[in-house]
Order: sequence, then structure tokens, then C-alpha cells
Amino acid sequence: MLDESLLDAPERLTEADRRGLLRGAAEAGARVRTAARHAVEAGVGDLRPDGRPRAVLIAGPGAAATHAADLLGTLAGAGSPVTRLAPTGVAPAAGALHWELPGWAGSVDLLLIATPDGTEPGLALLAEQAYRRGCTVVAVAPARTPLSDAVNGSHGLFIPMATAPYDHDEPLAGAAPGVLWALLTPLLALLDRTGLLEAPPDAIEKVADRLDRVAERCGPAVVTYSNPAKTLAAELAESLPVVWTEGTSAGPAGRRFAAALAELSGTPAVVAELPEALDAHHALLAGRLAAGADPDDFFRDRVEEAPALHARVVLLRDRPIGGLSAAPGARDLALGHDTPISELEPGLGDELETLAELIAVTDFAAVYLALASGA
Repeated sequence: MLDESLLDAPERLTEADRRGLLRGAAEAGARVRTAARHAVEAGVGDLRPDGRPRAVLIAGPGAAATHAADLLGTLAGAGSPVTRLAPTGVAPAAGALHWELPGWAGSVDLLLIATPDGTEPGLALLAEQAYRRGCTVVAVAPARTPLSDAVNGSHGLFIPMATAPYDHDEPLAGAAPGVLWALLTPLLALLDRTGLLEAPPDAIEKVADRLDRVAERCGPAVVTYSNPAKTLAAELAESLPVVWTEGTSAGPAGRRFAAALAELSGTPAVVAELPEALDAHHALLAGRLAAGADPDDFFRDRVEEAPALHARVVLLRDRPIGGLSAAPGARDLALGHDTPISELEPGLGDELETLAELIAVTDFAAVYLALASGA
């Protein structure tokens, strides 16, 4: 059950935030600036690549590497494929994971390693394997870890991860807001130097500014009725979020939102891109999860009986391709099945800025839902 009174009690929210999730979301802009400075100090701005890599491979544990690969692949487009190397192993623990380069990887490819831990033996072995194959290796991880020694020993580029003191209070969640921006920002700066995407220093500063503005709108001191993240968290209570995205940048933001809901608050969610989502989820909205599917719900004892789970559509929109929008059809489908709908659309800006805004608002929403539900 969601404790909605907690959403408008900043002091109680702070006390409940044992994992530093809310602080990570609020300080995302500052984390971007620190990470950008670390990239400069590591020499990223002085790199003079011979040309674009044939392929970019990304390795790392859990949600952080998955989201980084998704975001970078979206921003890079089809110029150079961005592929995440999925680990194998018997458990998610650092010592049990193993990564392997594909057989075709060689001297014209770039390996990126992103991890908030840095003690994984499998990643150190991967860096050594890439060195033997002639791959260029760049890693972002906490300083003074075994991975930093392995990358430096393999003549790779190591960039210290931007950390905060509270990162070590509790085990880091892979979907935590601070983790994402600490790992992603140096990689954006690096791929800008290689020509795979456009993320010059002024663009990264705009991202930090946009994240600061979102923190002002969505921070814990802002009451629910004027706070889009708290409002969304309250709307998603006791529901199955059905996340629909429209526009290139909205896709990875929606996938990250669904993953963050599951990892941070234990809320399952489904996600799909418009217009295909209308067919993919039509049966879902027409079935027992529709708000009108349980006619006896009106007579339910709301003290003794748990509420039935119903779907709620969350529509994340960016600039639709070609100016054509499936949003009217999405609204008609949802409302035609008595399914409520929440909508988020970023303000004007370039692709990196709008993507950052969608991620930031939904990150705040996932955190508020986690804290208010006692997760």
C-alpha cells in the first residue's frame, strides 16, 4: 500500500531514503558536472581518434550497463552499432560473472566497461582479453579498484567514476539515478570525440542544467499537486504500469522507467513503443486488468480487501518521427477500455536534453513510489 501522506512530508522522505535514491535524483545535475570534469582530467578531450570504431561493445553488471548501452545506441544511431555484452554466471555477485568478447572483435573496435563496483574479476579478465585482441579499452568505475589496475596495465583509458559519500551507505542499486549519470556522462564525452554522437561540453552542461530544473520541479519539498513525479507515483499506486513511448529518445527512457520500477519499488511494468504498442497491448487492456473489468469492485470492503490490480497507461512522448503521432489513437484505446492514462512530454531542447528530462522525471517517480510503498 502506498503511504500518500509520506509524499508531502520531506523529513519523513529523507528518513526513509536509506539507499540515497532521492539524493541521487536530486543531485543528478551535479553528478553530471563532476563526471564531465573527471573525463577531462583523464584526458578524453585530448584524444585524437583515427576514425570511428567499427563497433562499440559495452560490458558491466546489471541495469547500469544495460541502460548505458541502450541510451548510447539510441543517440549514436546506425553509424556504429552499440552492443552490450551480457554476462554469464551462476549468480549476480561480482565474483560469479564472466564476460566474453565476440569472435569478430579486434583492433577496429572499442570496448567500454561501466561498473559502479570495480571489483569484478570477470571485467578485469575482459580488459586483458581485449588488450590481446588489440581492442581499445575505456573503463568508468570507482578509483583504486582492481579494475582500474587492470585497465591501466592493459594500456587502456581509465576514468574514475563520480561518486558521493552516501553511495557506500547501502548496496548500490543498478537503476539508481546517481549511478546512471556517473557512468554515462564520461562515455558521452568519449563517443563525442570519436564522432559517434554529438555531446560536446556545452551540450553536457545543458543536460546538467536541465536535470537541475527537473530537481527543482520534482524535489521532496514540492507538494504533490504541483510535482509531476509525485503525481505520477501516486497515480501508479496499486496499478500495473503500461508504459508506451513515442519518439526516438522516449524509447530508452521508457525501458529504463520500467526497469527502475521493478528494481527500486518492486512494481512490475510492461513497455512498448507506439504505434506497435496499440496491437501488442490491446488484449491486455481489454482483459481482466482493465479498470472496468471487475464490476464487483464497487462493493469491495476497502478496509479488509486488497484492491484489484488494474492497468494504467503511462505515455512518454518526444518528437514523433515525421511529425505523425499515434498519441490520439493511444488515448482512444486506453479510455475506450476504461484505462486511465498519464502523460509526460519534455520541454524544447536537443535530443540529449529531452532524453535527460524524461529520465529525470521518471527516476523521481520511481524513487517516490519506492519510498512511499516501503520498498
